[in-house]
Amino acid sequence: MGARALLSATADRIDRQTPAHRDRAVDGLRALALLAVPTGHWLLGGFTLDSDGALHNASPLSAFGGLAPASWVLQMLGVFFLVGGYASVLSYHRRQGSTGAWLKGRIVRLGRPVLGVTAVWALAAPVLYAAGVPEVTLRTGAKLVVQPLWFVAVYAVVTALTPYCVRAARRLGGWAAAPLLGAVAVVDFLRYGPFAEAVPGWVALVNILPGWLFAYQLGVAWGERRIGRRGAWLLLAGGAVLFAALLLVFHYPASMVGVPGEARTNSHPPSLLVLALAAAQSGAAILLRDRLARVLARPALWAPVVVINLCAMTILCWHQTALLAAAVPGSFVGEVAGLTAAPDSPGWIAVRLVWLPVFAALLVGIARHARRFEAAPVDGRGASALRRTVAGLLAAGFAVFALGLA
Repeated sequence: MGARALLSATADRIDRQTPAHRDRAVDGLRALALLAVPTGHWLLGGFTLDSDGALHNASPLSAFGGLAPASWVLQMLGVFFLVGGYASVLSYHRRQGSTGAWLKGRIVRLGRPVLGVTAVWALAAPVLYAAGVPEVTLRTGAKLVVQPLWFVAVYAVVTALTPYCVRAARRLGGWAAAPLLGAVAVVDFLRYGPFAEAVPGWVALVNILPGWLFAYQLGVAWGERRIGRRGAWLLLAGGAVLFAALLLVFHYPASMVGVPGEARTNSHPPSLLVLALAAAQSGAAILLRDRLARVLARPALWAPVVVINLCAMTILCWHQTALLAAAVPGSFVGEVAGLTAAPDSPGWIAVRLVWLPVFAALLVGIARHARRFEAAPVDGRGASALRRTVAGLLAAGFAVFALGLA
């Protein structure tokens, strides 16, 4: 059997094994949002080399502000939280045990990949240092590895709030997300308005929970069938208008991701611009659901969606490691175009596109091994408990290093 025939047969088998009640559109949206994370980090993140051959984080957005609209497309965490809320409410209603048992199961699935990647890096860092990798490069890499993991902590918190989100959605429908939007608007006014100099910096952190809970709450309301096409159009139009106003009238930074050297960032913590984009994306996702479901009825398109969803946390946790697996060896060569050379020319962008398949191949190779740990059965006995304890200690040590505490 040829490769093409084998792929076709595999896709047909996956299609036949998919339950009839499976919401293919929601899985497709999740897969799209997942792929946007590594694509965005690989395209909009780069490095510079110092005189000692150490890597420092850089971004082509520093030199090419006109690339900012690309971040509007690649920043799809709003869609991810929307789909997460939708899936969580369905899972919550199907639970057979207590709410605590349901929540524990979901948290374990979120936490195990994080434990795996941080434990591996805790072991790898001293080996790499002994092999001649500069400490500055290791700290740069540690920051990149930790960068997407904040999402897991936030997602765990909003997942724990699912029962309350369900009650709010049943009472207020999609409008249950409005107070969250208002809370972020108030904090933004405090930190960017006329009294900004008198406002302590920690106030911005207040935006973390309502900022990311906003789209999740919309997803819960969608799962409760409290947002229809009319509400979706309102989200799409209202989000687009607010987004334009914040950019053109209130001069929010155009990039949806952080740019090295810039004083303001939209994503850490989320600003009102992030919520405006999430609202517009959520409205578009809800409106496109039926059309996407029809497209994904084709086995050849549905099979990749299944694979991506099965590897969701692996992709999220390990994609920066795949980038570093190419960049760290490259740093010993010198300034490699599109990899370790400064991202300050159009040529860098063109060559970085060529590097993307390399990063993807490295991620696939890493994922094949990482999945063994992440898919292992959960129990609290013997060697399994010992491995988790050791992995937890290693992860804690890596966190201390990554956060610059050691």
